Amino acid sequence: MTMTEWEFHGYLVLAIFASAVLTFVLLLSMTAPYGRHIRAGWGPTVPARVGWLVMESPASLLFAAVYVLGTNAQALVPLVFFALWQLHYINRTFVFPFRLRESRKRMPVSIIAMAIVFNGINAYVNARWISHFGAYPETWLTSTPFMLGALCFSAGFLINQHADTVLMRLRQPGETGYKIPRGGLYRWVSCPNYLGEILEWAGWALATWSLAGTAFAVFTAANLLPRALANHRWYREQFADYPSTRRALLPYLL
Repeated sequence: MTMTEWEFHGYLVLAIFASAVLTFVLLLSMTAPYGRHIRAGWGPTVPARVGWLVMESPASLLFAAVYVLGTNAQALVPLVFFALWQLHYINRTFVFPFRLRESRKRMPVSIIAMAIVFNGINAYVNARWISHFGAYPETWLTSTPFMLGALCFSAGFLINQHADTVLMRLRQPGETGYKIPRGGLYRWVSCPNYLGEILEWAGWALATWSLAGTAFAVFTAANLLPRALANHRWYREQFADYPSTRRALLPYLL
């Protein structure tokens, strides 16, 4: 029996849920080797700026290619979803890498390859849902799930942008090394950039009211929560004066 695209799409969504569980378990016992945690043993590396550009490109470009093939691609609500997705990924792919002050950082090719696979699958399932399999009347834009989801996404995007900007401004041109970030949500947590990204995709899941969106939100949390805990431990080990009241990801809680 030939598998339909609907069934294929469903299996890929389930695969993202499964990979979220596996990723969470693995990252609680090890730290992904990029950024401040890069280390030998993960194969050849490339400049981090190149790595970000290459591994995030499918999330923007493939998403757009899949989206335009959908039967509902010209409808209003899918176009709004398309704009929200690209707001994040055009910034993450084509702006963020060129804001990095430290040009000598490197990233393992193995990490890039894994990210390309995930971003490709995730771009397909979400783009195909919003422009083809999903059904959204224009009245969806005034529905409670959409409005709450869009608000959550927007808040997360702004938090993420501000947190990244604080990190970028820690170093002057030519400076290396790490400093303690301060201001904004850094008053309360070590990784507000991750908190913002989790909020974005939780908002996406709510606004699209879809399993595809929910799978991505769950994976994002499974990937970034262990990373936030690792970064928090690293800060405390590196800086004797690191604020003791800060939490890793959630103010006062975690």
